Amino acid sequence: MAPSVAQDVPSQESLQEIAELKLNRAFDPSQHTSYKYEHYLPVYDETTKFPPTEPFEFVDRGIKADKSKTHLLDPQNTGLEVTKLTPRIRTEIEGVQLSELIDIQKDEFALLIAERGVVVFRGQDFKDIGVEKQKVFGSYFGRLHVHPVGAHVEGAIEFHHIYLGSDNLYRAQRRSSKLTTTGYHSDVSYEHQPPGITILTLLSLPPTGGDTGWVSQVAAYERLSDPIKKLLEGLRAEHSGFPQAESARRDGKFVRREPVKSEHPIVRVHPGTGQKTLFINPGFTKRIIGLKDEESDALLQLLFKHISQSQDIQVRVKWDDTTVSLWDNRVTAHTAISDYDVEDGKEGLRHGFRITTLAEKPVGVARWASVW
Repeated sequence: MAPSVAQDVPSQESLQEIAELKLNRAFDPSQHTSYKYEHYLPVYDETTKFPPTEPFEFVDRGIKADKSKTHLLDPQNTGLEVTKLTPRIRTEIEGVQLSELIDIQKDEFALLIAERGVVVFRGQDFKDIGVEKQKVFGSYFGRLHVHPVGAHVEGAIEFHHIYLGSDNLYRAQRRSSKLTTTGYHSDVSYEHQPPGITILTLLSLPPTGGDTGWVSQVAAYERLSDPIKKLLEGLRAEHSGFPQAESARRDGKFVRREPVKSEHPIVRVHPGTGQKTLFINPGFTKRIIGLKDEESDALLQLLFKHISQSQDIQVRVKWDDTTVSLWDNRVTAHTAISDYDVEDGKEGLRHGFRITTLAEKPVGVARWASVW
């Protein structure tokens, strides 16, 4: 089996050599002279090019997990608190350290994320365990994705950067012509084998605002009428990375891997739970294969509106600096909520990093898969 692009990520030594050649800072160093997480600030490696992703074998960790999850949610753990924030999406856990999980607990955790869409851990030391341990933890759930255009952490090109502050307003400027900063998406869904689990850690955040919102794509599918479900189960949609790459180039950003398109089933089946879930999102889904333009546009707009406006299947997370959120991109879509003053240096720094793992080629209801 051919290796994935994740296997082609340069070693720590070669990354350091590259950094010395051409590594563009995406922040103002004078604003962060005493910042504890300065070594996690955003940079752009403007040298390394990656080949297209290639097929690889993937087995979901949740498949072999004990459905009772008694290793992860140990009834003997007197400090454990588990709360379902809504009936359909998001579980919050306190009293368990991600950095201390053993493999059998991680397997149960993968199943829990698939079932609940997003799991939020409070009181975590994850941001302080170091880059290498963070990579190892993420890699347990799948091969680490390298974002084709985004900023990253120095020495960790797999860590996609989340940064919005007064010294880097790029994310805000991209949305300045919109009425809202929200934009639901599933991480890089245009990849031929798009992501499974994403791990998001915030290192600095405004005193209020900067939440993240999620929607259950399983519940979104279940809300549809039977005739619409049947129609969608027989269709694929195009997910494209070309607009993202073209926008990056227009803005003078480096594109480290050329964009791709994939035709994914609109309704996919999660391998760990067997649940049917919508797999479209306003961020990257461009058209429905086989339909006339007007038909495709009308159906996609119906589904996008359904995802974005159905508050009864959505949830949002208020962050603190010890919170880690993990979600399954196969069963959710999410959005940042930039509702604070990003130009105020005292208020507006939202800084973190995202570790995203690649998963299987999507498979639809009738066992037919994605094509490209």
